[in-house]
Amino acid sequence: MGPHSGARPPLSLASTLHRELGLTDDELTAIRQRLGRDPAFTELAVFSVMWSEHCSYKSSRLHLANLPTQGENVVVGPGEGAGVVEVAPGVRVAWKIESHNHPSFVEPVNGAATGVGGIVRDILSMGARPIALMDSLRFGLPGRGRTDFLVEGVVDGISSYGNAIGVPTVGGETIFDECYAHNPLVNVACLGVIEHSLQHGRAEGPGNALVLIGSSTGRDGIGGASVLASSGFDAEAADKRPSVQVGDPFAEKLVIEACLELIRADLLAGFQDLGAGGICCPVSEMTSKAGTGAVVDVDRVPRREPGMAPFEVMISESQERMLAVVEPSKLDAVLAVCRRWDLGAEVIGEVTASGRLQVVSGGEVVADIPSTALTDDAPFLDRPRRRPELADELGPAPALEPPADLEAAFLAMLSLPGIASRRWVWEQYDHMIGLGTLQGPGADAAVIRLPDSEVAVAVTVDGPGRFCRLDPYEGACLAVAEAARNVACTGARPVAVTNCLNFGNPEEPEVMWAFTEVVRGIADACSAFGAPVTGGNVSFYNETEGRPIHPTPVIGMLGVLDSVEAQVGIGFRAEGDAILLVGATDELDLGGSELAALGGGAPSGRPPRLDLAVERNIHLLLGRASAEHLLRSAHDLSSGGLAVALAEAAFAGHLGFSVELPPGEAWRVLFSESPSRAVVSCARPDVARLTLAARDHGAPIRLLGAVGGESLEFGAFGVSLERALSRWDSAFAESLSSKVG
Repeated sequence: MGPHSGARPPLSLASTLHRELGLTDDELTAIRQRLGRDPAFTELAVFSVMWSEHCSYKSSRLHLANLPTQGENVVVGPGEGAGVVEVAPGVRVAWKIESHNHPSFVEPVNGAATGVGGIVRDILSMGARPIALMDSLRFGLPGRGRTDFLVEGVVDGISSYGNAIGVPTVGGETIFDECYAHNPLVNVACLGVIEHSLQHGRAEGPGNALVLIGSSTGRDGIGGASVLASSGFDAEAADKRPSVQVGDPFAEKLVIEACLELIRADLLAGFQDLGAGGICCPVSEMTSKAGTGAVVDVDRVPRREPGMAPFEVMISESQERMLAVVEPSKLDAVLAVCRRWDLGAEVIGEVTASGRLQVVSGGEVVADIPSTALTDDAPFLDRPRRRPELADELGPAPALEPPADLEAAFLAMLSLPGIASRRWVWEQYDHMIGLGTLQGPGADAAVIRLPDSEVAVAVTVDGPGRFCRLDPYEGACLAVAEAARNVACTGARPVAVTNCLNFGNPEEPEVMWAFTEVVRGIADACSAFGAPVTGGNVSFYNETEGRPIHPTPVIGMLGVLDSVEAQVGIGFRAEGDAILLVGATDELDLGGSELAALGGGAPSGRPPRLDLAVERNIHLLLGRASAEHLLRSAHDLSSGGLAVALAEAAFAGHLGFSVELPPGEAWRVLFSESPSRAVVSCARPDVARLTLAARDHGAPIRLLGAVGGESLEFGAFGVSLERALSRWDSAFAESLSSKVG
């Protein structure tokens, strides 16, 4: 039996309407098959968001199944609001990354702010208190087009929202490349600690109430999942502003505290956040997982705007809302807690045994859909894939001329958008709220002391899109390796990955080929490092007028430090300490490098080649050396190679150095971006022990020189510490417009 009240459109209208909602003709046919009739208007709207790329993962599900998702530390893997990892006996953390790319391009302040709010609620939905944020941001080149406007807006959105809710932003990355000029990437990760009990997004128990907690519902964000996140942009992108949600961080703070109190009091039977897809998403997902159904009365949903139609109420993506499943005997207590926090809470329906999502308005059914038709039984696609010609044309290395002046080249490298200090960004974030941040922005990985525990965790986000453009498989392996190495440089043990996979149009065979290669690379690297994937996000359609971004997987790595006393920072610490290079340098590893970027143009050549076993040995060595307190500092080598890593260690410790370069052409040795390397320092008496430990782990190691002085002495040239630091520290802000800088 279908919906009442004339809600079912004529076939001629439906055949036009579904396309306007982002559904294909084949999908309309599939909807009719699942319903056994023509869909009503509200039903069509619900299907349009739940079957959108953003909600259904229809182009990626087939391939994501190849990722490793199980491990001894994994408590909850993909499929819930966030992954959950046990980092010590009885100590569990939630960790996830999400994208808010399209909204941030259309309206950068609100787009980025609501990206923070959404990932925070994902963490909250697991029963965890959010304690740290990280961001991975990508824009076009500074000073060009809308870049400065977007940078200012995105940073403002993240900082204002995160600071207001009391969750520190402890690090991240900000990358500039012309491919992101018309499609910036805003990926935000959040870490939380489960203080009481783990929550699950399941609607068990027919007769239990569905309670909508938080802000009222408006028209902001209607169709966000289908209008913004599941299609590309054209020149009229600004017309999509109504699809961008509007955030209220002060309401979010109330939601966090009230919901954590409900969890401590054991008042919830099920719990999930509202984000993409609005009310219809958690109701359909929670009932589908539990094998139940639900009735939702849209007339009971608190609204901030008059005249909203039932479909608008169901798919609105208004922010700062959670859906709770509550047993009738606990309902009064739940409502009382919400009132005490001056927070809206309304019973909008109940769990049923029907297996169907039924939407009621004015006493009549306006939608009646099997819950599984919106989730598990949504169509998935095995899209065509084609290896691009570029993949067969890569030379072993780009044709680069030796720099005529090494000192000038080094100083120019320090000024590059991919290397210069991001202090202008960091200073707008409060990274010390809660006093748990042991290492924050500027470190290889943020190190967070967990409340009431001797354990700390290290977290980082990394994603070298320039390498993935050249070879998506190798680029993905390199992304995982760099993230794991960043964590290992702090002394932590890499244990789990969350990822955000950012790509162009999946309908293009070359894009889908790159996607499958990236997934294959992530799977191989995560398996090699023993760091399973606990969840994440796929963001397709990152293109404007047919211009896609580079394939950009962003890896969020979680590591465990069994003792906070073992942590290691990047900065040199004492005059006279020995400086050593861990790992081997390949002088040909300049494909997609920052040195190549100095000459302008697109990345060329093959990316650095990675040996996963060697990389793993480096992680083990760094973990052992930190646990045995052999290291004074450790810093991974990545963008800019050895020259930049040494300089950054000097800047962080305000100490110079003198080194003798390994054999080879100086410019290649200095700027090669070979993976599986770190610059470490140790007390002179510990050099022998560190060298023995490296030998035990099969890790190459070489003494380079010593810490000390007020200059950076590379052997082939030298430059004063203050001059280099000034260039590195000021270049980023100076590259932006005067309005921003």
